[in-house]
Amino acid sequence: MTSIWEYANPKKFIDTSDRVIPALWVLSLGTLAIGLIWGFFFTPDDYRQGSTVKIFYLHVPAALMAINAWFMMLVASLIWIIRRHHVSALAARAAAPVGMVMTLIALLTGAIWGQPMWGTWWAWDPRLTSFLILFLFYLGYIALWAAIENDDTAADLTSVLCLVGSVFAVLSRYAVNFWNQGLHQGASMSLDAEENVADVFWWPALVAMAGFVLLFLLLVLIRTQTEIRARRMRALLARERMQ
Repeated sequence: MTSIWEYANPKKFIDTSDRVIPALWVLSLGTLAIGLIWGFFFTPDDYRQGSTVKIFYLHVPAALMAINAWFMMLVASLIWIIRRHHVSALAARAAAPVGMVMTLIALLTGAIWGQPMWGTWWAWDPRLTSFLILFLFYLGYIALWAAIENDDTAADLTSVLCLVGSVFAVLSRYAVNFWNQGLHQGASMSLDAEENVADVFWWPALVAMAGFVLLFLLLVLIRTQTEIRARRMRALLARERMQ
Protein backbone atom coordinates (compact mmCIF):
# COMPACT_ATOMS: atom_id res chain seq x y z
CA MET A 1 0.00 0.00 0.00
CA THR A 2 1.31 3.43 -0.92
CA SER A 3 2.21 5.49 2.13
CA ILE A 4 0.55 8.88 2.39
CA TRP A 5 3.96 10.35 3.22
CA GLU A 6 5.11 9.65 -0.34
CA TYR A 7 3.07 12.65 -1.40
CA ALA A 8 5.39 14.84 0.64
CA ASN A 9 7.65 14.49 -2.39
CA PRO A 10 6.80 17.54 -4.56
CA LYS A 11 7.14 15.63 -7.84
CA LYS A 12 4.92 12.81 -6.59
CA PHE A 13 2.35 15.33 -5.39
CA ILE A 14 2.28 17.22 -8.70
CA ASP A 15 2.10 14.04 -10.79
CA THR A 16 -0.78 12.65 -8.72
CA SER A 17 -2.71 15.91 -8.54
CA ASP A 18 -2.36 16.34 -12.31
CA ARG A 19 -4.36 13.14 -12.68
CA VAL A 20 -6.99 14.15 -10.12
CA ILE A 21 -7.58 17.78 -11.12
CA PRO A 22 -9.48 17.15 -14.41
CA ALA A 23 -11.97 14.89 -12.64
CA LEU A 24 -12.37 17.43 -9.83
CA TRP A 25 -13.15 20.15 -12.38
CA VAL A 26 -16.06 18.10 -13.73
CA LEU A 27 -17.31 16.88 -10.35
CA SER A 28 -17.09 20.21 -8.54
CA LEU A 29 -18.69 22.36 -11.23
CA GLY A 30 -21.33 19.73 -11.99
CA THR A 31 -22.25 19.22 -8.34
CA LEU A 32 -22.30 22.96 -7.65
CA ALA A 33 -24.54 23.60 -10.64
CA ILE A 34 -26.97 20.85 -9.63
CA GLY A 35 -27.11 21.92 -5.98
CA LEU A 36 -27.53 25.65 -6.60
CA ILE A 37 -30.00 25.32 -9.50
CA TRP A 38 -32.01 22.75 -7.55
CA GLY A 39 -32.00 24.91 -4.44
CA PHE A 40 -32.71 28.30 -6.02
CA PHE A 41 -35.23 27.28 -8.68
CA PHE A 42 -36.85 24.00 -7.63
CA THR A 43 -37.54 24.40 -3.92
CA PRO A 44 -40.50 26.24 -2.39
CA ASP A 45 -40.30 29.50 -0.48
CA ASP A 46 -40.15 29.19 3.30
CA TYR A 47 -43.48 29.89 5.00
CA ARG A 48 -41.88 32.54 7.25
CA GLN A 49 -38.79 33.78 5.41
CA GLY A 50 -40.12 33.54 1.86
CA SER A 51 -37.61 33.37 -0.99
CA THR A 52 -34.94 35.00 1.21
CA VAL A 53 -34.22 31.61 2.73
CA LYS A 54 -32.69 30.41 -0.55
CA ILE A 55 -29.46 32.27 0.17
CA PHE A 56 -29.05 29.33 2.56
CA TYR A 57 -27.60 27.33 -0.37
CA LEU A 58 -24.65 29.74 -0.62
CA HIS A 59 -24.31 30.84 2.99
CA VAL A 60 -24.19 27.47 4.75
CA PRO A 61 -21.73 25.72 2.38
CA ALA A 62 -19.44 28.79 2.37
CA ALA A 63 -19.51 28.98 6.18
CA LEU A 64 -18.81 25.25 6.40
CA MET A 65 -15.75 25.55 4.16
CA ALA A 66 -14.53 28.74 5.86
CA ILE A 67 -14.20 26.82 9.12
CA ASN A 68 -12.99 23.51 7.70
CA ALA A 69 -10.41 25.23 5.50
CA TRP A 70 -8.78 26.56 8.66
CA PHE A 71 -8.84 23.08 10.21
CA MET A 72 -7.20 21.71 7.04
CA MET A 73 -4.53 24.41 7.42
CA LEU A 74 -4.13 23.40 11.08
CA VAL A 75 -3.49 19.76 10.16
CA ALA A 76 -1.05 20.74 7.41
CA SER A 77 0.73 23.12 9.81
CA LEU A 78 1.06 20.40 12.46
CA ILE A 79 2.55 18.06 9.85
CA TRP A 80 5.06 20.78 8.98
CA ILE A 81 5.97 21.34 12.64
CA ILE A 82 6.34 17.63 13.39
CA ARG A 83 7.70 16.16 10.14
CA ARG A 84 9.01 19.22 8.25
CA HIS A 85 7.32 18.27 4.97
CA HIS A 86 7.41 21.30 2.69
CA VAL A 87 4.36 20.23 0.69
CA SER A 88 2.19 20.37 3.82
CA ALA A 89 3.34 23.92 4.62
CA LEU A 90 2.72 25.00 1.04
CA ALA A 91 -0.71 23.32 1.07
CA ALA A 92 -1.63 25.34 4.16
CA ARG A 93 -0.44 28.49 2.42
CA ALA A 94 -2.43 27.57 -0.69
CA ALA A 95 -5.62 26.97 1.29
CA ALA A 96 -5.57 30.32 3.10
CA PRO A 97 -6.84 32.58 0.26
CA VAL A 98 -9.54 30.03 -0.59
CA GLY A 99 -10.67 29.89 3.03
CA MET A 100 -10.59 33.68 3.26
CA VAL A 101 -12.87 34.02 0.24
CA MET A 102 -15.24 31.42 1.70
CA THR A 103 -15.33 33.39 4.97
CA LEU A 104 -16.04 36.61 3.08
CA ILE A 105 -18.86 34.94 1.12
CA ALA A 106 -20.35 33.66 4.39
CA LEU A 107 -20.16 37.13 5.99
CA LEU A 108 -21.70 38.90 2.97
CA THR A 109 -24.48 36.37 2.40
CA GLY A 110 -25.18 36.36 6.13
CA ALA A 111 -25.59 40.15 6.06
CA ILE A 112 -27.88 39.96 3.03
CA TRP A 113 -29.94 37.24 4.72
CA GLY A 114 -29.92 38.94 8.11
CA GLN A 115 -31.08 42.39 6.99
CA PRO A 116 -34.69 41.43 6.15
CA MET A 117 -34.87 38.83 8.95
CA TRP A 118 -33.26 40.80 11.79
CA GLY A 119 -33.73 44.35 10.50
CA THR A 120 -29.97 45.00 10.48
CA TRP A 121 -27.00 44.14 8.27
CA TRP A 122 -24.77 43.34 11.23
CA ALA A 123 -25.05 42.48 14.90
CA TRP A 124 -22.30 41.73 17.40
CA ASP A 125 -23.65 38.22 17.79
CA PRO A 126 -21.14 35.65 19.20
CA ARG A 127 -21.01 33.63 15.98
CA LEU A 128 -20.86 36.65 13.69
CA THR A 129 -18.13 38.24 15.78
CA SER A 130 -16.02 35.07 15.93
CA PHE A 131 -16.46 34.67 12.17
CA LEU A 132 -15.24 38.23 11.58
CA ILE A 133 -12.21 37.52 13.77
CA LEU A 134 -11.57 34.34 11.78
CA PHE A 135 -11.59 36.44 8.60
CA LEU A 136 -9.01 38.77 10.15
CA PHE A 137 -6.87 35.76 11.07
CA TYR A 138 -6.98 34.65 7.43
CA LEU A 139 -5.78 38.11 6.38
CA GLY A 140 -3.03 38.04 9.00
CA TYR A 141 -1.92 34.56 7.97
CA ILE A 142 -1.64 35.56 4.31
CA ALA A 143 0.15 38.80 5.20
CA LEU A 144 2.65 36.97 7.42
CA TRP A 145 3.58 34.59 4.60
CA ALA A 146 4.08 37.55 2.28
CA ALA A 147 6.13 39.54 4.80
CA ILE A 148 8.82 36.91 5.51
CA GLU A 149 11.33 36.14 2.79
CA ASN A 150 12.61 32.82 4.15
CA ASP A 151 10.00 30.13 3.40
CA ASP A 152 10.89 27.89 6.36
CA THR A 153 10.73 30.75 8.84
CA ALA A 154 7.43 31.88 7.35
CA ALA A 155 6.07 28.34 7.62
CA ASP A 156 7.10 28.16 11.29
CA LEU A 157 5.49 31.47 12.26
CA THR A 158 2.31 30.96 10.24
CA SER A 159 1.92 27.50 11.79
CA VAL A 160 1.92 29.09 15.25
CA LEU A 161 -0.61 31.67 14.04
CA CYS A 162 -2.75 28.85 12.66
CA LEU A 163 -2.76 27.13 16.06
CA VAL A 164 -3.95 30.33 17.75
CA GLY A 165 -6.56 31.04 15.07
CA SER A 166 -8.03 27.57 15.50
CA VAL A 167 -9.66 28.81 18.70
CA PHE A 168 -11.80 31.19 16.65
CA ALA A 169 -12.52 28.49 14.07
CA VAL A 170 -13.98 26.38 16.89
CA LEU A 171 -15.90 29.38 18.26
CA SER A 172 -17.31 30.09 14.78
CA ARG A 173 -18.69 26.57 14.66
CA TYR A 174 -19.98 26.22 18.23
CA ALA A 175 -20.65 29.80 19.38
CA VAL A 176 -24.41 29.22 19.30
CA ASN A 177 -23.95 26.27 21.66
CA PHE A 178 -21.59 28.15 24.00
CA TRP A 179 -23.80 31.25 24.28
CA ASN A 180 -27.57 31.05 24.17
CA GLN A 181 -27.85 34.78 23.57
CA GLY A 182 -27.59 36.24 20.08
CA LEU A 183 -29.60 36.58 16.91
CA HIS A 184 -28.01 33.72 15.00
CA GLN A 185 -30.11 30.58 14.90
CA GLY A 186 -28.84 27.21 16.08
CA ALA A 187 -27.65 24.39 13.85
CA SER A 188 -30.23 23.32 11.29
CA MET A 189 -28.17 20.74 9.36
CA SER A 190 -26.50 18.84 12.18
CA LEU A 191 -27.00 15.09 12.49
CA ASP A 192 -27.37 15.48 16.24
CA ALA A 193 -29.74 18.45 16.09
CA GLU A 194 -33.25 17.94 17.37
CA GLU A 195 -34.72 19.88 14.46
CA ASN A 196 -33.37 19.97 10.93
CA VAL A 197 -34.60 21.72 7.83
CA ALA A 198 -37.25 19.91 5.83
CA ASP A 199 -36.07 17.32 3.32
CA VAL A 200 -37.09 19.56 0.44
CA PHE A 201 -34.35 21.98 1.55
CA TRP A 202 -31.99 19.38 3.05
CA TRP A 203 -31.10 17.42 -0.09
CA PRO A 204 -30.20 20.30 -2.43
CA ALA A 205 -28.24 21.86 0.43
CA LEU A 206 -26.23 18.64 0.82
CA VAL A 207 -25.47 18.63 -2.91
CA ALA A 208 -24.40 22.28 -2.77
CA MET A 209 -22.18 21.55 0.23
CA ALA A 210 -20.58 18.64 -1.63
CA GLY A 211 -19.94 21.00 -4.54
CA PHE A 212 -18.22 23.52 -2.25
CA VAL A 213 -16.05 20.77 -0.74
CA LEU A 214 -15.00 19.53 -4.17
CA LEU A 215 -14.33 23.09 -5.35
CA PHE A 216 -12.18 23.73 -2.28
CA LEU A 217 -10.15 20.57 -2.94
CA LEU A 218 -9.72 21.55 -6.58
CA LEU A 219 -8.54 25.07 -5.81
CA VAL A 220 -6.18 23.91 -3.06
CA LEU A 221 -4.56 21.32 -5.33
CA ILE A 222 -4.07 23.88 -8.11
CA ARG A 223 -2.71 26.50 -5.73
CA THR A 224 -0.42 23.99 -3.99
CA GLN A 225 1.08 23.07 -7.36
CA THR A 226 1.62 26.77 -8.02
CA GLU A 227 3.30 27.24 -4.62
CA ILE A 228 5.62 24.27 -5.23
CA ARG A 229 6.67 25.64 -8.61
CA ALA A 230 7.12 29.15 -7.17
CA ARG A 231 9.34 27.73 -4.41
CA ARG A 232 11.45 25.93 -7.01
CA MET A 233 11.77 29.14 -8.99
CA ARG A 234 12.89 31.09 -5.93
CA ALA A 235 15.46 28.40 -5.13
CA LEU A 236 16.85 28.50 -8.69
CA LEU A 237 17.07 32.30 -8.63
CA ALA A 238 18.85 32.17 -5.27
CA ARG A 239 21.42 29.72 -6.67
CA GLU A 240 22.02 31.93 -9.68
CA ARG A 241 22.64 34.94 -7.45
CA MET A 242 25.14 32.95 -5.37
CA GLN A 243 27.03 31.92 -8.50
